[in-house]
Amino acid sequence: MGALSSHRERHVADRIGWLRAAVLGANDGIVSTASLIIGVAVAGGQVGAIVIAGTAGLVAGAMSMAAGEYVSVSAQADTETAELARERRELIDDPHGELAELAAIYVARGVDAATAATVAAQLMAKDAIGAHARDELEITLGTRARPVQAAFASAASFTAGAALPLLTVFIVPPRVLVWAVPVGSLLFLALLGAIGAKTGGAIVWRGTVRVTFWGAFAMAATAAIGRLIGGAV
Repeated sequence: MGALSSHRERHVADRIGWLRAAVLGANDGIVSTASLIIGVAVAGGQVGAIVIAGTAGLVAGAMSMAAGEYVSVSAQADTETAELARERRELIDDPHGELAELAAIYVARGVDAATAATVAAQLMAKDAIGAHARDELEITLGTRARPVQAAFASAASFTAGAALPLLTVFIVPPRVLVWAVPVGSLLFLALLGAIGAKTGGAIVWRGTVRVTFWGAFAMAATAAIGRLIGGAV
């Protein structure tokens, strides 16, 4: 049998983490800020009050996203660090047991016992903690959780999304604000859903409809509440 031919495949699994965070942040920024603006506008707020509410929503939302992402990813990072530390101790205290454990994982995946033992021994000889992190703990050392990076990314994507409906307030005349903000925001959401689906290799129309529908639902609910409270006050 000759040498194996080169075979390149393009996968999008490595994009899932940052794509999820970027889409979530931008989507949340558009929906929450647009809904806030619509709610205040429907309640009878003047342009100044709308701008203040939208700006406050942008800043508060970005800080909330950053803090929430930092806390959650930090918890994940702490768990990964603790698991890796325990695995390192086990490799020192019982290397033969860890070798058998790794081989058993490969056997459970369909590799015969002899081959599994050979593969486990070779992988542990090269990088024992890397092999156990990947195959036992399902942790990839090169892509471990980074709290600060996640916090900044979430805040930036939220800000970018929230800026779109807020800018609409400055561009359109006040008399059409109640209609221009939701229409523009839904267009932004549709574009975001299409880009996210395309980048992730998913069905474009499905991602577009899903994001747009829930965005419209959130804005309609906020508008109804704003109308109710505005009428009562």
